Parts: sequence; structure tokens; C-alpha cells
Amino acid sequence: MFSRRDFLQVAAATAAIIPGGWTQAFAQQRLTQDELLRFDPLGNVTLVHIADIHAQLMPLLFREPSANLGVGEAKGLVPHITDRAFLDLYNIKPGSAAAYALTSDDFTALARSYGRIGGLDRIATILKSIRGERGDRVVFLDGGDTWQNSYTSLVSKGQDMVDCMALLKPDAMVGHWEFTLGTERVKELVGQLGFPFLAQNVRDTEWDEPAFDAMTMIERGGVKIAVIGQALPYTPIANPRWMIPNWSFGIRENDIKSNVEKARKDGAQLVVLLSHNGFDVDRKLAGRVNGIDVILTAHTHDALPEVVKVGKTLLVASGSHGKFVSRLDLDVRDGAVKGYRFKLIPVFADAIAPDAEMAAKIRAIRAPHEATLKQVVGRTETLLYRRGNFNGTFDDLICDALLAERDAEIALSPGFRWGASLLPDSAITREDIYNATAITYPAAYRMTMTGARLKEVLEDVADNLFNPDPYYQQGGDMVRVGGVRYAIDVGKPMGNRISDLTLLRTGKPLDPAKEYVVSGWASVNQGTEGPPIWDVVATYIQKKGVVAPKETDRVRVTGA
Repeated sequence: MFSRRDFLQVAAATAAIIPGGWTQAFAQQRLTQDELLRFDPLGNVTLVHIADIHAQLMPLLFREPSANLGVGEAKGLVPHITDRAFLDLYNIKPGSAAAYALTSDDFTALARSYGRIGGLDRIATILKSIRGERGDRVVFLDGGDTWQNSYTSLVSKGQDMVDCMALLKPDAMVGHWEFTLGTERVKELVGQLGFPFLAQNVRDTEWDEPAFDAMTMIERGGVKIAVIGQALPYTPIANPRWMIPNWSFGIRENDIKSNVEKARKDGAQLVVLLSHNGFDVDRKLAGRVNGIDVILTAHTHDALPEVVKVGKTLLVASGSHGKFVSRLDLDVRDGAVKGYRFKLIPVFADAIAPDAEMAAKIRAIRAPHEATLKQVVGRTETLLYRRGNFNGTFDDLICDALLAERDAEIALSPGFRWGASLLPDSAITREDIYNATAITYPAAYRMTMTGARLKEVLEDVADNLFNPDPYYQQGGDMVRVGGVRYAIDVGKPMGNRISDLTLLRTGKPLDPAKEYVVSGWASVNQGTEGPPIWDVVATYIQKKGVVAPKETDRVRVTGA
């Protein structure tokens, strides 16, 4: 008969020969598809929402932020609460599956236990299950950032994602990174969808006419539902304007009000805003625009296990990278929401069976590119991640590559919130690099910049992130830096947040008048020249063989 000591010895020995160790096997036994999808249905409408997939067809690892600072009225509110404070707020047990999915707390150990999350074939399984249960009550909506930021989406110009999403049959979608494919390609793909691409806030600059439909009317469960679409208001600022020169954007709050009023006048009993504004923008908007029942928010990648209620409006945040599917059941009667029930479903890839039809489509898409995707260029000894207000270790790796391969003193890397994580002692493949760099304007530039100009750049980006008025926030993270350190007081006004800029090579403060050699990528300026960033990073890793970026204190934060 086995004693407890015998069991632990056997388990430890087994861990040495089973990939992932015995903790992974036990974790997977605890997670079942039935449990993950279990839901006590309510009412006559079910909204299913995904957002910010960033063209990730396959399961992956994605570390949530340890720093997500809020300012102004959002300070101390979700989604600006992380790790243990987040777990305490929602009464989530540390070390649990929910803790792994929703925070960065003990990420490496929990990732080894619970495995990868996401995968469009698993999402298909979840969606088919909900539709099978709820029938004609289901509305499925895509919150955008769907067509770009992987290798296959880059080389197919979004076709891979359009073809896969066609199998899921959304009722509508909105966009942001979609627009980086350029005007003509966006129009071409929109024409293939078979469902509405909504953007009430995008207008033609020549005639000031709507570039896309503002809303669609859907009937489900005997309820007439208006879905109003909102693209990222800051697209021509956050991304190259020259790619979409004839479209203007903006929040257009008054237009939202008009569309809500029109929807109600046309008989809508439920009004849903399918938004890519970002959470704080949508929270403010919900307090200013009456008549919106539900806002399905996206762009800032926040994942919240409960609905946030602002007045009578319900805000739903569904995370990113295919990690979650949101389900919101509504009891709609007499033109109002009488009750609701919500579940943020984590897409644990080892617990949820892949849908055969979607899995076959994904295999067909990836098959011609497998050799490139799987090519190993090096290894990492440390956790590589990108997500948080300031540098992550994957950002540091990119900055190190720019410094070395472009012979620069200072490196700048954009504060993108997308890109998969890699665990310590992992191979780095070409696909991993593309997952962090795949954009349509990838040139790694090399230029000179004065110390004063660099401070202006950092101040400008900081105001985009930490302006106390959400309507002036663009929703990304702070530009990542290499070769310098600085201090930032997030509570100060524009122009006064950045101080103590120091060049690491010399240990001396940056001279405002002196020019420094700076390398970066993802410039929004047309005609930017330089090798694609993925080649710069791959070359650097190949030369190093093994990389080991670690957490640094190059950014000192106060005022939070």
C-alpha cells in the first residue's frame, strides 16, 4: 500500500520524464470542458463576444500585466488593479486556473501547470456549444483587432483570419489594426465577410459621408437588437494615416447619441455598442450617453470576470489573444434589461476539444509556412513577455537587438499590447518573433535625435497613456526604451512627467542639445527606411544563441 511519502516520490520521479511535470497532468484533470462551459441560462438573449485576437489562430501563452496604472477618475478602479489586489477583489484563489488566466501572479509556474490558452478551434467549440444550447437567442460579435499581427495574417494580408472567422459566422465586427492593411485591402476584405463591418465613427474626408454602416438590426429570441459599431477613434494617430488617407475617425459622441436615438425610434428593445474605444473611454462614454444597454469593450486588452455597471449600462471586457470568450445572458422585456448573468470563459487549450472543421482550416492555412514558423533561431533563459505600462522582457530583447544590429545609442520600441509570451528555457522560433513584430510598416529606422527631442517624444506618449481625461487616451502602453533610463511621475501634467533621462552607456544625463543615434521601428511616417524588425531581432538572437533579458529598473515610476 502506498504511503503519502511514496506517492510524492513517485510523482516527483514521473515529473522528470513527463513533459510539463506531474503538476500539469493534475491541473488538466481539474479542468474539464463541461465545467468551463457550465452556465445557468437566463432570459431570451445571449451575447457572445471575443476581441483583440491579433490573428492568433493557435493556443499560446500570454502573461497579463503586473502594472496597469489608472489616472484621474480611473485611479484604483478596474481594470487598473493587478495581481494579488485583483485576486482579492474578485475572491480568486492564488495558484488557481482563474489566477493564471487573469493575472501575472506566479505566471511561469502556473503556465507550466495549466498550459496554453486560446486557439480559434477551441473558440469554435465554445461557440457551437452555446449556440446548441441557446438556439436563435445567440448574437456573436467580434470586437476587432482580428486580422493582423501574426505571420500568416501578414503574408496573406488578413485573408487567413477572414476565412477562419467565416466559419464562426459573426453577426458583426469592428476594427482597428485591420486598417493597417490599407484602404483598398480593407474594402476588399469587408466585401468578402457576409456580415457587417460596423464603424459609426469613420467618415469619408471628401464628402463627410459614412465610410461604413453605423449599425445593424438583429432579431434574436423575439427581441429586436441594435448593434452600433465603433472603430478605434485614434487609428490615424496610433497607426499610419497615409495608409487610410481618405478616412477620418474620432469618438463622435454626438453621433453615438443620434444612433442610439435612431435605434430606439426604429424599435430596438436592446442597444449594444460594439466598441474598440478602450475600457476607460467606454466607461466615460457610458456615463454620458443614455440608452446603451451593453458596451462590449475592446482595444485595451482588459479581461474582467464580472460586468462593470455604469448607470444602467453593462460593460463587458473580454481580454485578448483568444484567451477568453464572454457570455452575457439577458432577460429583455418591455424594451429594457430586467436581469443578466455573465461568465468570462477561459479557453484552456488542454481542456477544451478543438473543433474539427476549424482545426482543419487552420492546418491548411499554416501548412505552406510550417518550415518558416518552426525554424528555431535561439533560446531564452528567462521569461519573455510584453504587457504592462512599461518595458517587458520581450520589449527589452527587441531594444537590445536594435542597439546592437543598428549600431545605436538609444532604442525605441512601440508600446504594443499584443504578442505571445515564452517561458524560461524555451526555444525561440521565427513564429515567436513574428508574433511580437508582424505589422505592415516594419522598417527598423536609424536616425539622430537630440536629448530634448527624445524627452518630447516620451512626454507625448506619456500623455496619450496618462492623460486624466480618458477621451485623450489612446489605450496603448508607454514606448519601450533601450540604452537609457528615466523617471516618470504619471500624476503630473503634460510636459512635466519625464525627468532624469540618462544614457546608460556613459551614465551621464542626456544633453538636450546633443544629438544621439536612435533606432526604432513602427514609425507612422511614410517612406521610413530600414530592414524589417523581425529580421533585426532574428539576426541578433542567432548571433547570441541564448538570450536572457531580465526585469530592470530603467524606468522609475511615481505618482501612481
